[in-house]
Amino acid sequence: MTPPLLRLATRADEPFLLAMLYEASYAAEQGLTSPEALRSRPDLSCYIDGWGTGDDFGIIGSTATAPQGATWIRLLTSERPGYGYIDDNTPELVIAVVPDARGTGLGTALLTRLIADVRSRYPAISLSVRLENPARRLYTRLGFTDVVGSEITNRAGTTSMAMILRF
Repeated sequence: MTPPLLRLATRADEPFLLAMLYEASYAAEQGLTSPEALRSRPDLSCYIDGWGTGDDFGIIGSTATAPQGATWIRLLTSERPGYGYIDDNTPELVIAVVPDARGTGLGTALLTRLIADVRSRYPAISLSVRLENPARRLYTRLGFTDVVGSEITNRAGTTSMAMILRF
């Protein structure tokens, strides 16, 4: 397999990031029929609305012809926290890969690059993940640890928890 092409995300990538947020949030399971429907959900739109300003940072992974995945971080606040919120100084991470590219190593490549690029900027990064999500193994392998006591019942009725990677 050809290694993925990795590049910095720009404001123009917001539509693709929205599509990746749709994948990452399992929105279809909750009856949302399109990525655009996420914009009406404040608990999810906080990860994408107006992306590309301030401290937003992301990586897009592509083949020669099309984007296949993305990871990004965003500083959220206690007034509008995300599911993996730790504090106002710890950005939350979102990562997703299109279904056909899962299991190819793209997620590892994306996350490894993002961590390398942001480790000197922040004390940590956080995320929220379903306990049964196979990606938990990737997060653990890259140094993320569970945030004890962060377990919540998610929108699907299963359990999610926050994980943190301290630098």
